[in-house]
Amino acid sequence: MATAKKAAKKSAAKKPAAKKSAAKKPAAKKSAAKKAPAKKAAPKKAAKKSAAKRKPNAAFMKAMTPSSTLAAVVGGMPMPRTEVTKKIWDYIKKNKLQDSVNKRLINADDKLKAVFGGKNKVSMFEMTKLVSNHLK
Repeated sequence: MATAKKAAKKSAAKKPAAKKSAAKKPAAKKSAAKKAPAKKAAPKKAAKKSAAKRKPNAAFMKAMTPSSTLAAVVGGMPMPRTEVTKKIWDYIKKNKLQDSVNKRLINADDKLKAVFGGKNKVSMFEMTKLVSNHLK
């Protein structure tokens, strides 16, 4: 009988131990689940850092020669597209050609009308398309 009692004690001792290990396993899964979202957030931060190190596109920085009609506004020297756009905006602001009600529209004077293909009003987004036709 003594051996039966010892065997019962051992099996009783083993059962709680098994329950404890089973209880530890779900806890480990929860902690792993908590760590997973932190790993997802890290690549977003890395993407922001790489965006700060962007280099300008070589196509925008290539010097282009303006046509004679565009040269009347920005000058005849070869320059990058970005510089052409800046000089056109300087010309627009200097001559107050931006529409007072809708700032996205540009009221063309005689020089710009030749660049814009005879249009009186052009949106700022359409302007870049029309100007690119005058660059070689």
